[in-house]
Amino acid sequence: MNSTLIDLRAPELPLTEAAFCGWCGLALPGDRLVYHRGFLAVEISPLSFLRPEPERRELLRVAQRALKLAEAGLLHLVQQRHDEEDFSYLAIARPRSRVARGRLAEVLTPTDFDARR
Repeated sequence: MNSTLIDLRAPELPLTEAAFCGWCGLALPGDRLVYHRGFLAVEISPLSFLRPEPERRELLRVAQRALKLAEAGLLHLVQQRHDEEDFSYLAIARPRSRVARGRLAEVLTPTDFDARR
């Protein structure tokens, strides 16, 4: 299988939830996307002050969406460690059964965590 690692982010433009969902909708099994580089658990914390608040919230939405898609069986989520507190967070598209294709539409629509923006 020939999979492609795609990093849609330019260093100054973090990945948005909309771009992440767009990738998920088009990804073929085995396609990989780096959806964040850094230390996610710290950077999404409202107590860290490492990012401007709108950027922190958008990163949180991306992370929550990734988790929801993984829980629905549509993605594998993995980490690659580069250094201390420096990780790449990857989403890997899984093969979609007929049931999973229905789940994709469900998890790409607004949900309860979208209301917390």
